Amino acid sequence: MKKIELITDGACLGNPGPGGWACVLRYGKHTKEMWGSEPQTTNNRMELMAAIRGLRALNEACEVAITTDSEYLKNGITQWIHGWKKRGWVKADKSPVVNKDLWVELDEQAARHKTDWKWTKGHADHEDNNRCDELASRAAREQSASG
Repeated sequence: MKKIELITDGACLGNPGPGGWACVLRYGKHTKEMWGSEPQTTNNRMELMAAIRGLRALNEACEVAITTDSEYLKNGITQWIHGWKKRGWVKADKSPVVNKDLWVELDEQAARHKTDWKWTKGHADHEDNNRCDELASRAAREQSASG
């Protein structure tokens, strides 16, 4: 099984507002950068989209070490999602899970792989996370300019 590093980040100008997502995929000496944007979204949706798009880009089952600076993303996929699914996508307080569409897709994508989720402090010393922040922020700004 190939060992892949996936680093993700999302950005939003306003919340909601124009948003961008980005990820860096690393396999051996190979690096692939991906990014995109949406005209009206939230930062959390962009964090989720970065992970989804990165995992979706892998054509076969892999061991994927995923690094994010979003505790929402990491805790959601490693802890909270189990209860949400048991309760029919309802939170403990009986309110519907926000961003259910993306959580369902992320769960499906993650299930294709052996994943290990790691959190890193944002805007700190993680070079690839800083690169993702730069790409996601640029995508959000370009979306804002074109909207």
